[in-house]
Amino acid sequence: MKWLERIHEGRVYDRRVRVLADSLAPLFSEGARVLDVGCGDGRVAAAIAERRPDLTIEGVDVLVRPGNPMPVRAFDGRTIPFPDAFFDDVLFVDVIHHAEDPVRLLDEAVRVARRAIVVKDHSREGFLAEATLRFMDRVGNERYGVSLPYNYWTRAQWEKEFASRRLRTATRLDRLKLYPGPANWVFGRGLHFTARLEVP
Repeated sequence: MKWLERIHEGRVYDRRVRVLADSLAPLFSEGARVLDVGCGDGRVAAAIAERRPDLTIEGVDVLVRPGNPMPVRAFDGRTIPFPDAFFDDVLFVDVIHHAEDPVRLLDEAVRVARRAIVVKDHSREGFLAEATLRFMDRVGNERYGVSLPYNYWTRAQWEKEFASRRLRTATRLDRLKLYPGPANWVFGRGLHFTARLEVP
């Protein structure tokens, strides 16, 4: 697995950060105070901030990494440690499927967001989708000690959870081109999406 991790770090990760930042940056409210839930090393948030200097971004994570480029507070993965409607927007980048209780974490995002929730995650759709997503998760996260419960939802499950919280999908993109060349045919497909969900 080590050699795959090195390829991921060297050939995939920088591109992923760039593509995600380009896709996500336009989805935030003007001048928003943003909470990045499960912010990891903070590189995606930092790249978004470069593209959107009007935003103020801070993070929470179960595993706080040293050298993060933004303020980060530790949390338990269940309860976001801020009052109701404390942020304009909440960001999840490949986080909800890592949660032991993804429904509760989504509820917490709705509680602390005034305007919108911006999500990048996976849809478990198509041939060998579950196996492909599990493989990607292991290569990208196992070495950091990230929890891997493999809670991948189908598009119908995502839409059900959004609708039950009266979240309105303002923007959605299902083809992100995260990976170079032919790798995108295998690991891209329709397995990834971004969305801006407006809070009622």
